[in-house]
Formats: sequence, structure tokens, C-alpha cells
Amino acid sequence: MTKSVNERELVLAVLMEVTENGQFSHIVLRDVLSKYQYLEKRERAFITRVTEGTLEHLIEIDYILDQFSKVKVKKMKPVIRNLLRSAVYQLKYMDSVPDRAVCSESVKLAVRKGFSGLRGYVNGVLRNIARGIEDVKYPAEEVRGLSVRYSCPEWIIRLWQQSYSVEVIRCMLEDFQTEKPTTIRCCLDRTTPEELTKRLRRECVAVEAHPYLSYALRISGYDHLEGLESFREGLFMVQDVSSMLVGELAAPKAGDKIIDVCAAPGGKALHAAEKLWRAETGAGRDGGSTERDEAGQTGFRGHVEARDLTEYKVELIQDNIERSGLRNISAVCRDASVPDEEWREKADIVIADLPCSGLGVLGRKADLKYNASPEGIESLVQLQRQILSCAKDMVKPGGTLIYSTCTVSHPENMENVRWFLKENPQYELDDIGEKLCVELRKSVIEKGCLQLLPGVHKSDGFFIARLVKSM
Repeated sequence: MTKSVNERELVLAVLMEVTENGQFSHIVLRDVLSKYQYLEKRERAFITRVTEGTLEHLIEIDYILDQFSKVKVKKMKPVIRNLLRSAVYQLKYMDSVPDRAVCSESVKLAVRKGFSGLRGYVNGVLRNIARGIEDVKYPAEEVRGLSVRYSCPEWIIRLWQQSYSVEVIRCMLEDFQTEKPTTIRCCLDRTTPEELTKRLRRECVAVEAHPYLSYALRISGYDHLEGLESFREGLFMVQDVSSMLVGELAAPKAGDKIIDVCAAPGGKALHAAEKLWRAETGAGRDGGSTERDEAGQTGFRGHVEARDLTEYKVELIQDNIERSGLRNISAVCRDASVPDEEWREKADIVIADLPCSGLGVLGRKADLKYNASPEGIESLVQLQRQILSCAKDMVKPGGTLIYSTCTVSHPENMENVRWFLKENPQYELDDIGEKLCVELRKSVIEKGCLQLLPGVHKSDGFFIARLVKSM
């Protein structure tokens, strides 16, 4: 009996949407997996791995194809190009799939897609690659060699060379291609890390503690999050530990008014709201009561306003707010690049986790590196400065502005901070050493500024600056 859904065909569909139509891979893949939830775990895992792996190794795969095909990758028909790309990934990185199966299934898929005339070409190219893939010679020149071996555009490597050593760059590139567990934040207003760990293990999820924060856990071995009852109950949020450090450095106090100007999907804002709840209830540091005073939440003095630009993003925030059960946070649609006179000098804390190049999270969003450009970074820097210029006016005297990005790009990080301090002498960087675990204190690159690097640290690439406004 013929299967109604072919995994390789779904992989091809996702690759076409991402590489030919410019869609975001994590969104397209999520939608496909959601549509075909009835597929077996093994089939879903195959689709995820081949899709993500092909995108992750795209430059290397194209380099290999160009060594074996008379028709260069750029000249290939889009369907054949992406079909061959996914096949090369399987040949090089998936020992569990026999070479003959990769070749034969790729030929069948080409025919099914209306390219029966190219079945001989597809078969010949893939069989030649299967025989000679271990003998492929990589470029000797340093930047070109790193670019091909780790599938990173050369201009990004040259940008990083201005700030980091070759050893650090290689370490980051290797980390992006290393499979890692999912990091989650235990919601301390609902449970404790110990209780959540037991619960997850009962759901057959592998769990380990994260070394940086007591409420951060790393999980693996699950099929999809929505299938976990603990997730549906809001006992944890998927959030990298680097993102959790924003809440640590914001350090909300009872009664604080907090604004997160670019909050979607809401992880940092919800973390701040949880910390605010704990500050106002006097809950302990490492675990909350599972029985909350639901009525009492509405009477809290402190509040978090989680903002974002579009109704769609606000809906994402609202969905997470509802799952969390927190009442001291609201979602608002507002453009962060437009001044807000109503909030002038009224916020105790403003969190500005701003749109950026995302070069610190390429391990989870591989297609970002292919869509980014030097001109794009220049444009982002100007947007970041515009938003910071609006955000800083909302901070009351003595209040705190937290600036963060998920990138390792110096122009978007320290250069922006130096520009901001020059333009706004009423602000100064605040010492953050005591707010960090011992392992991270040596990574403070300048008073008040933390730069996390993938591979060097056990986190995404991330930058945080804590700025305080004078009284």
C-alpha cells in the first residue's frame, strides 16, 4: 500500500518555501509538523533532521554538488536543486540511511514532481557523490575554508574577525552545528525545578540542570512540546538561559512598573512578571507554591506591559500569558520606534530586547545567515538606535534600561552602547557582576555589559547591557 504522505516530499516542500520563497524555516517546519501530527515520531524526526540539517550545511552541500555536477547549483531547476541538496545531506550526515535508498528515493521523488526526464541525471550525480564524498577537497584559504566547512557566508566570518580570534570563530561555528537539548525555564510561581524534573521524567523526557541558573533545565527525547501535559499546564517556558539573564539583570522589585518594548513571543516579559509576582508575595528564590492566590494577583502594585508592533505578535504574547496564568502582565500593540509621551519617565524598568541580525542563534535558525547582509546590519543598527531613543525617555530617574540582542555582532552591541552613552549622559552602565553566577562574571566585557558566545558559553550568542538613569 502506498503511503499517503512521503517524508522526503514534505522536506522538499519546506526547502522550497525557505530557499525559493524566502520564508522562515522554523515557521514553515512548525506548520508542516503541526499539519501532519499523526505521523509517527520517527517520521517527524526524519523530516525535522533532514530539513534543518540541509539548511544548516547548505553552503557545504552546494560546494559538494558543484564538484560532481556539470550543471552548477545556481543553474539547476529549483525542485531538482533542493531535492539534490537534501539527498547530499543524507549521504554525508545520516549513516542510518543506506546510500542506495537515498539515490532511489530521490529519483522517485524527481519523477513524482514531473521531472522524469532528469531521473538519469539525478541518479548519476548522487551515485558519484556517494562514491566520492569522502575525497572532497575543501578550500585552503582560511575564510573560504571556514565558510564552506561550516556553511557560513564569508562576509559574516570577516565581520567576526574584527572582534574575535579564529579559534573563537571556529568554536562558534562548530557549536551552531552541534545538536543540543532544549533549554526551558521552570515557572517558579507554579512549581519547583525538582518537582518539574520529576514530572518531565514521568513524561519520558530526559532532563538535566543548567549550570548558570537554578530554575533553568535542559530537556531532550520528547516528540513535540504540545504533547507534554506539563507544557500545556504552563509549568515551564521554552527559553534560552541567555534570555533568562535579562530578567536576572533587570531584577524587578515589588511595585515596579515594567515595559518590554519588543516582547513577542513574551518570554522575557513573562519572566519579569513572574519575578515581580515573587517579589510582591515574598516567595522563595528556588521554588514557588503550586497554590497561588489567584484573586490576590489582581491587587498587585507592580505590572508588566508587553508590547510589540503587530496584532499577530501581540496574540502570540497573549497566548503565552494565558498559558502562564499570570495576572500582573498585559499585551499591547504599539510601535517601539515612536515616542510614548504618556509613559515619559514613569517606568521603573524598560526592557529593550531589539530586532537584530540574530547571528547568535544560527544553530536554531540557520536560514538567518543566508538572509542577513552587511547593509541589513547597518539598517538594523539605525532601527535599534531609534528604538533606544524612544525607550530611554520612558525610564524614570533612578530607573533601569536593559538593552539586549541575540547577536554577536559588535556594531549591534558595544558600538550601540557607546553611542547611547555619548548621546545620553544621564545614563551610565551599572555593575552586573554580583547578579551573575560565578562562571559568567569573567565574561563581563565592560562594566554593565555581558557578551555570551555560542560554544564558549553554554548558551546562545547574546548581549546584555544594564544602564541606569541618574536621579
